[in-house]
Amino acid sequence: MTRTTLDYGPHRGQKADIWRPDAGGALPVVVLIHGGFWRQLYTKRLMHSLARAVVAHGWVAYNIEYRRVGPLGSGGWPATFEDVSAAIEVLADVEGVDCRRVVTCGHSAGGHLALWGASARTTGAGAPPALRVRPCAAISLAGVVDLVAAWRMGLGGGAVDALMGGPPEAYPDRYALGSPSELLPLGVPQILVHGLRDTTVPASLSEDYATRARAHGDDATFVPRPEADHMGMITGDGADFVAAALDRVPPPP
Repeated sequence: MTRTTLDYGPHRGQKADIWRPDAGGALPVVVLIHGGFWRQLYTKRLMHSLARAVVAHGWVAYNIEYRRVGPLGSGGWPATFEDVSAAIEVLADVEGVDCRRVVTCGHSAGGHLALWGASARTTGAGAPPALRVRPCAAISLAGVVDLVAAWRMGLGGGAVDALMGGPPEAYPDRYALGSPSELLPLGVPQILVHGLRDTTVPASLSEDYATRARAHGDDATFVPRPEADHMGMITGDGADFVAAALDRVPPPP
């Protein structure tokens, strides 16, 4: 296994680690997106154990950082979203990866960004982007997958409000473009894994999202984990959850 770091933009938060198996050839990629309610306190280090699990599964782990919310983070709408899209796009220039098999996978707030990253990835500024890399599937681990519902629940002590710059009533266009539940159908398989002991982000968010996605014609699967809490998605058995989810991803056409 090797690990290298690249800059996908000039900001100090625009970095990503590439973890590679020893195998050669063009390998499939998992874009790992950490959580922490989009706040600058939390970093991509949270996903190190999952990166190792992805590599052990024979995939490249692409663990991205992004501008987050906070005094020094410069994140929030639309910067955080633009960073996720830019990080994914850079994969088109990375040797040894199969851009037909790119899967986004995020935990908590990163689960929100993983699903958003599998969408058309537009923030409404100008014409829709001409994307070079389109993920073939998305995996959400205890994700904050519905920003409007999460705002109403007050998850993260006002974290959604800080990310989006205000409530849904004040910025309906932002929420329409930034919340995966408002962007359905995404047109790719979506796997939502959620621990039923999660007291940080309720599993009902993932279950309701999967039901709504299927109603829109998407291939969406809710995978409840009765024994898992919020952080259990990325520690302990988290590696097994990700491996099992990758096994559900269909091959490209």
